[in-house]
Amino acid sequence: MKNKIYTLLFALHILFSCETKNNSQAEVDLPEESIETPQRQDWVIDDEDFEIDNEYGELEQSLIDAGLVDVEDIISGIFVDLKYSTTDNFFGKDVYGDLYRCYVQPEVAEMLKKAHDKLQEEHPGLTFLIYDGVRPQSVQQILWDELDKPDSIKPLYVADPKVGGLHNFGVAVDLTLADAGTGEALDMGTPFDFFGYPAYPDREKQMLREGKINQEHVKNREILRKVMKYGGFTGIGSEWWHFNAFTRKEAVEKYGIVK
Repeated sequence: MKNKIYTLLFALHILFSCETKNNSQAEVDLPEESIETPQRQDWVIDDEDFEIDNEYGELEQSLIDAGLVDVEDIISGIFVDLKYSTTDNFFGKDVYGDLYRCYVQPEVAEMLKKAHDKLQEEHPGLTFLIYDGVRPQSVQQILWDELDKPDSIKPLYVADPKVGGLHNFGVAVDLTLADAGTGEALDMGTPFDFFGYPAYPDREKQMLREGKINQEHVKNREILRKVMKYGGFTGIGSEWWHFNAFTRKEAVEKYGIVK
């Protein structure tokens, strides 16, 4: 009986060894492209180890939640360079962090589109380059604190965050004209956030006489003013780049301050 069992076990051993050898040889002889990667059955992704990044940062998501819209979703062919998301501004600090898209109230975006359509109708080679739109009140406080001017004249450049400016309501925009193909800004005589008479629309005649700006600068500014007026915007006397969609009274009645 034992001999039969030993014989059976030996036979099974020989059979298993041959089958394993044949399988190994088959794997070696298979063309490379026919080899399939074994599928892992135990591959489980833990939520703590794998997380899909949200497309929007906290600040941007708060603007979306407040009902504001991205101007590039409404107007095609424009350029956006949020200066307060860079250090290229009057106090050299990035205060927007990971916000790079420009948001305004929906009605303001439609007004801006109307202005842009007029610009392209009269000057097909030009477009808008937008520097700023809505500016949360928290950011406004930083700008106010950093502005190296007496408090008596600060409101000429930055709205008092205690009461809020039109940027804080999402109804103001800072912008310039640019080449539609390259996005390169036209020469307006001064850069954005330049504090001085050469940037004042109200002082252009004086600045021309004094040689601080030239006729080409004024011509470019007038094109911008004309199309923005067509869209329903009004400018201010101290910044050629700033335009308001509504008065403060209208903004208060229509919208709340964006915190």
